[in-house]
Amino acid sequence: MVIITSKENPHIKLAVRLRESARERRERGLFFLEGYRLCVDALASGYAPEMLFITEAAQHKYPVTHENLVLISEPVAQKLADTQSPQGVFGIFRCRGGNLPSAANQNKIIVLENLQDPANLGAIARTAEALGLSSLIVSGGCDIYHPKALRASMGALLRLNVTQTDHLPAFLREINLPCYAAVPDQDATPLPGCDFSEGAVVAIGNEGNGLSEEAIAACGHRLTIPMAGRGESLNAAAAAAIILWEMMK
Repeated sequence: MVIITSKENPHIKLAVRLRESARERRERGLFFLEGYRLCVDALASGYAPEMLFITEAAQHKYPVTHENLVLISEPVAQKLADTQSPQGVFGIFRCRGGNLPSAANQNKIIVLENLQDPANLGAIARTAEALGLSSLIVSGGCDIYHPKALRASMGALLRLNVTQTDHLPAFLREINLPCYAAVPDQDATPLPGCDFSEGAVVAIGNEGNGLSEEAIAACGHRLTIPMAGRGESLNAAAAAAIILWEMMK
């Protein structure tokens, strides 16, 4: 087995760049994973590994076998690690494109526009998978392969059909399903009054500014989550969890 002991090894330097840079991930079509569970999830979900890295100590704990598996020293593992308690298992994987869902293959869809916090993106994906959704549309905002998003999703972003689009209003206008814009407006339809029985698309916007005017205009309906107290809105992940529960119940 190949052993990497230098932090300046080109494969290690590439892994660090992929961990830190969305542009690097986008241009190379690769992403970085840390942790045994996430790497195994990626392999099980059909992601092709360019290279897997493991420490000698981790070899005794985790049953990782692959033709592209490389042994690394502990100092190299520390350079790769982005967590406080690294497991000593890392990987470089090839990105893959999702397919925009249609009413024929998915009749309940969550759309996320310009989310900036990768932890919110990951949490929403994890909730969506847990409640039975198979597709997620992401437009703008943080990268779906951001390490924090992948960790927060507990692998859901690797298992769901997650598609990125730069043409959200066009998608919302063309899909043959009722489209709802989630807004903090009292004159919008209260969430419990929405009928999702025949399928629906619900769009959730940026943490600070909500949905763009173009996205709202492209939706035929608006919904809001009734709230008591003086709060004007909910955290994006919390709002998505409530909406997803109503959609899927």
